[in-house]
Parts: sequence; structure tokens; C-alpha cells
Amino acid sequence: MGFAHALVRRIERFTALDKVAKPAAGLVGNAVQPRAVRNLLSGTNLGHPAHPMLTDLPIGAWSMSVVLDIVGGARAERAADLLVGAGILSAVPTAATGLNDWSDTIGGERRIGAVHAGANVAALSLYVASLLARRSGARGAGKVLGLAGFGVLVVGAYLGGHLSFAKGVNVNHTFLEHRPQEWTTVLAEAELAEGQLRRVSAGEASVLLVRNEGQISALANTCSHAGGPLDEGELADGCVICPWHGSTFRLSDGSIVRGPASVPQPAYQTRVRDGKIEVRSLD
Repeated sequence: MGFAHALVRRIERFTALDKVAKPAAGLVGNAVQPRAVRNLLSGTNLGHPAHPMLTDLPIGAWSMSVVLDIVGGARAERAADLLVGAGILSAVPTAATGLNDWSDTIGGERRIGAVHAGANVAALSLYVASLLARRSGARGAGKVLGLAGFGVLVVGAYLGGHLSFAKGVNVNHTFLEHRPQEWTTVLAEAELAEGQLRRVSAGEASVLLVRNEGQISALANTCSHAGGPLDEGELADGCVICPWHGSTFRLSDGSIVRGPASVPQPAYQTRVRDGKIEVRSLD
């Protein structure tokens, strides 16, 4: 086991972080409750989370400022300063979307996310100090602060990558499902009551069946956002609400009404044949 991986494992198990991380995540969760805020910060209208895309902006700007500081010479000073400032400005929406995503995590993932956020705040603070030093004429100090900020930024980026690629935070949890392309019998029609959320199997796929106002609808039962069981959720206005984080999907087509989900819920065609409910994937 490498040093970096061992360090991350220790952070995951460092329960003392919960004293700060848990109430902080609760405060963020309350702040992003309004639907418009939640959808914007989650990337609901983008079709994938907004945070990973936005991280390219400050990382790219600050990385290039370091290159110019090292090899650019006097002619590159203005460009380097501009890149430092651009990184600072772009870090604000990046942090907002990241905090939104982090508010939905628990346990070890929340602890790693807290350290990830702390590293990024430290990097931002160092770059702000770097920009102030540059503008006051202390270019040498500004460069040193920028290099320090970049070093801390690398740590934060590593932890963010671990959350995405090792822990699967905010990835599409329905991506690997094998949904039947042919009509597949899943339940006798008489066994599905009005207003009932019923989990059934269609081959290897877990499917949510709902009879709402007489209409039978079917969606993937695993919430695309974090894997929550939709059959344990609630019905409201022709939608199903995930019991874990409140992602809300239309029964008719799986489209998102409210985040934090950013990927629509896979939907199925349904029909009744010989008293049996059959489904097949729309994909």
C-alpha cells in the first residue's frame, strides 16, 4: 500500500473530524435546500455534476501561473498575475458546487471531503496572499506563496480524485445496470395497488413499479445520484422522491425535478399482457 493511499485510509477512519464535519455538512445542506439553488449547484440541467467540470478552471489557471513564474521571466509577470486572479475568481463557484456535493456524504467520505475542502481553502488563501504580494511589489514573496498554494492544491486535487474514482461519490449509480431490451414480465397486474411503490426484478435490473392515477410507470429503482432505494421513497405530484437526499424524478420519463441528482433516472416502457405487467428499457 502506497503512502498516499495509507494516508487517505487514516483520514477515513479519523472519527474526530466528525465533530466539525457533521454539523458543517448540516449547515450546508440547509443552505442548499431551495430547489433552484440545489439544481444549479448540482448541475441538474447539465446532465452531470457541475463540480468536477469547474475544478478545471482554478487548477488550470494556477498551474499555468506556476509555469510562468518559473520559466516566463519578466515578460510573463503580468500574465502570471492574471492567471492567479482568474484562479481565485473561478474558485468561488467551484467551492460552492463542491460544498453542495459534500453535504450529501457520510462517514469516511465526509471526512475525506472535509480535508479536501480544507486543503482547497488553504490553497485559495495562499493564492490570495500571493496576488496581494505581487501587487505590492513583493514579487519574490508572491511567487513563493504561489508555489506553496500549488503544493497544497495538489493534495486537495488528489483527495478529490479519490472521492470520485475510488469512492464513486456523485457518479451515476445506474450506469452499469443491464436493463432488458425485450419485453420482460415482472409482476401480476393485480399485485400492484394504486399509489404503491413496488420493487421488482427485470433480469438483473432492479425496477421501481408505480401505479399512479391508474397509469403504470417504471423507473430504475436505484437512484442515479447516490444509489438510494426509490421504492422506500415517496410519491408526490406524479414524481418519486428518493428517501436519501430528496432527488425527485418524474414517473413518466425519469427526468429530474429537483437535485441533487444530475443524471435522469432510466425509464422503462410498460404494458399489461395476459394480466402480467411487462417492461423493457427505453434506452
